[in-house]
Amino acid sequence: MFLLSVLSAVPPGLAAGPLLIDDFAAGLSPKWEKKVFTGETVYGPVVDEGRPALKAESRSSASAMIRRISLDPKTYPRLSWSWKIVRTIGKGDERTKAGDDYAARVYVVFPSALFWRTRAVNYIWANRLPRGAFLPNAYTGNAVMVAVESGDGNAGKWVDEERNLVEDYRRAFGEDPSDIGAVAIMTDTDNTGEQAVAWYGAIRFLPPGP
Repeated sequence: MFLLSVLSAVPPGLAAGPLLIDDFAAGLSPKWEKKVFTGETVYGPVVDEGRPALKAESRSSASAMIRRISLDPKTYPRLSWSWKIVRTIGKGDERTKAGDDYAARVYVVFPSALFWRTRAVNYIWANRLPRGAFLPNAYTGNAVMVAVESGDGNAGKWVDEERNLVEDYRRAFGEDPSDIGAVAIMTDTDNTGEQAVAWYGAIRFLPPGP
């Protein structure tokens, strides 16, 4: 349900340094678009433990905040972000549609003129999958879930993440990615009917690194 047909552009001439998408220090930018699937997760800017963040509260709901962009993944192959959750989803199970809920996820969309070729890499705070696992989404093989965190071991504290998006895409789909069309965050509990609270910190695309 999170595959979106997104094609947009940003002004040319972006420097090949770290590209800040948002750190939420100035609140919630109007560049973020709300996408409601079932019910509505409430997103709002806060400061948590001294960090500007976007807080998400879900009660049997599924909605995302989407930032449309246009980036060449060869220029920005890495993604960094920070997040925090209260707890994972008790009934959550990444392998089933009934359990396809996540306290926190950050995903990147690779659009195509052919809708069935639109793909997404979902970085999830997994409920049951072990950290490092890759799994096709329960609803569609065009979205792959990547378990960056798993379980409640790090719940209640901020965790900083960095991933090589190009390498993850190649592992997920067996080919090089097309241009990046959007980045999104989502906290959802519509399938399990549970509740979840999460915080999202600064999101950046990074140039190639060591």
